[in-house]
Amino acid sequence: MYHTWMRYFTPSPVHHKLGLVCLGVGLQHGTLPAVGPRTLDHHVAVVVGAGSGWYRGADGRLTTVTAPALIWITPGTSHHYGADPATGWDESFVDFTGPATTTYTELGYIEPDRPVVPLTDVAGARAAVGRIVRAARRGNPLLEVESGAAVHELLVALRRARADTDAEGAPVLQALARDAFQPLTVAEHAARHGMTPAELRNAVRQGAGCSPKDYLLGIRLGRAKELLAATDLPVAAVARRVGYDDPAYFSRLFTRRVGKAPVVFRQQQGHTVPGGWSDQIPDPDDPPTITT
Repeated sequence: MYHTWMRYFTPSPVHHKLGLVCLGVGLQHGTLPAVGPRTLDHHVAVVVGAGSGWYRGADGRLTTVTAPALIWITPGTSHHYGADPATGWDESFVDFTGPATTTYTELGYIEPDRPVVPLTDVAGARAAVGRIVRAARRGNPLLEVESGAAVHELLVALRRARADTDAEGAPVLQALARDAFQPLTVAEHAARHGMTPAELRNAVRQGAGCSPKDYLLGIRLGRAKELLAATDLPVAAVARRVGYDDPAYFSRLFTRRVGKAPVVFRQQQGHTVPGGWSDQIPDPDDPPTITT
């Protein structure tokens, strides 16, 4: 015995320009019939919240699926999967497509080479799927945009819930963030952690989806923007604060990555903060307000 509910969507060409669109969503539970073998032209995230089953890919290898888990279905890949006929499982699925999937794959959020991914929990994924389900009401004029936005949330939630990585970042990422403003090379950062540069690159790529250089640069430039916008520090002083002894090199790097020179960024974004700049993240449920 099983129960199923699903909706399928056909986004217009203009909605595809958003980069990521939802093609369908479903909620199912029980002793569901097996799916496939089949091959699709789009992505599907199958989230198993309870129960167990199996997955067989194009190589014929059988993999046990034990909740909580994720099954990735990627375009052009033959697949065959199903719930345990004795116990069944609780499943939700989201079909999606768009050019943004290429970037999500490059960043490691979608893993074509690892179709079955153990998860720590499915609460975040369920919340994102729930938003798609609510958007799927008949006649919703915002369906395509709301459901597409929820797919982005789903991919982030699934990345955060992977059982083989720390949701808050591996210790090496935390250490890099802490030391980001010191004038150290990637090799020097690696040596601090008893790693070779290649080992550090692999660790950062797995945890953040980018190279150590880009990871550090993002942190440095983010802080540089804060200093340019909220203080009157000279550009040379800002450069030193974020780890660059050569202000000319910093300005070239900033201009190349941001698209405008530091002085131009300051002119456009700068505003003095007489009370001081706070590093404390405000509570979204209790944001700063004007007291009357």
